[in-house]
Amino acid sequence: MATYPRVKEQHIAVFGESGSGKTVLVSSFFGPSQSASGASDLWDLVADDAGQGNRLLKNYLGMRDKAVAPPATRFASDTYNFSVKLKSAGDRERDKRPFDVIRLAWHDYPGEWFESEPSSPSEATRRTDTFRSLLRSDVALLLVDGQKLADHRGEEARYLKSLFGNFRQAMLRLKDDLLAEEGRLVEFPRIWILALSKADLYPDWDVDNFRDLLVLNAADDIERLRSTIQELVETPDALSLGEDFLLLSSAKFSLDQGSQHTTSIDTTARVGLDLVLPVASLLPLERRVLWASKMDVPRKVLDSLADGADLIAKAITGSNFAKLDKALSMLPDRRVRVARQVITRGTPLLAMAAKMAGPALREQNEQARAQHDYLRATLTQMKQDLEEGRADSVIRTAV
Repeated sequence: MATYPRVKEQHIAVFGESGSGKTVLVSSFFGPSQSASGASDLWDLVADDAGQGNRLLKNYLGMRDKAVAPPATRFASDTYNFSVKLKSAGDRERDKRPFDVIRLAWHDYPGEWFESEPSSPSEATRRTDTFRSLLRSDVALLLVDGQKLADHRGEEARYLKSLFGNFRQAMLRLKDDLLAEEGRLVEFPRIWILALSKADLYPDWDVDNFRDLLVLNAADDIERLRSTIQELVETPDALSLGEDFLLLSSAKFSLDQGSQHTTSIDTTARVGLDLVLPVASLLPLERRVLWASKMDVPRKVLDSLADGADLIAKAITGSNFAKLDKALSMLPDRRVRVARQVITRGTPLLAMAAKMAGPALREQNEQARAQHDYLRATLTQMKQDLEEGRADSVIRTAV
């Protein structure tokens, strides 16, 4: 009988005005993984749509080999589905793990929709439907365009007020339609990371420089945006916006000072892109533990955040799935997920997984690699990458 890979889905929504570099980012996220030098020893990254994958790889190769940036996309709402396919030491090892594939859905929301009113009722409906498609995301990236920031040197507040104001207006336009059916939303991106795209333009900056610039010039605008988004969600306190910051750069672009044309693109000089998977997979788990410890969050809200957190926690801590699966094998399929959650709620497992760091984390990773436990090795490696990103001041999070 044929067996099919068990899949754990993660979603991330990427927002940014036109020209902010979203297409370059996703191309540079995927492209390097397709070469031997950029591939992981723990997993393979595959584009679920082969045609889409070839377009992204072409974009990346154009930058790497010809110093040509990808053409701008206008009014295109794309979802890129990537599968992180874990390597395996054999059937016995695969049988011990709860999933074989981490699927990352990367939702790209058209930048032009921040900057203009809908041209027709049908376009307004399309905008709402597109936004609904990304509501499964726990994490959203809101891009601050590094080039526009440089163009407004000395007047950064003007650009930032426009950026956050346009985004807030877009949320207000969507509000009535989003709340029309069931009222405030339970499933909604709860972690909004403010990310500096084209961070290569600021080689001397760390993430605190970026955070300080935003706070100094746009703290009130960020707070107004946060308040607007809070109006959309149930349990509005379980929302992070203005607490998490990230530097992102797809490559280092060198320009001819006379013509301003690109003369070379160093695709090895990437910043922050290796944190996309850890952020999408593990940051919601950390935030879920934090919020559960600090506030009374309804169970349905916690369960919508970091869906499947129990499985990830067990994998990180090396818990025995085989024994759990045997105990649950007599239950109908529809009750297995609920049973897993009930078991996990009664233990400190989520907190253990979220707080694991330093030598203990390295030991888990080394042990998993030695035992060819590719799921635990992958997740602990992602957690190490997130820890290193914080230490290197590439990302700053509330946890």
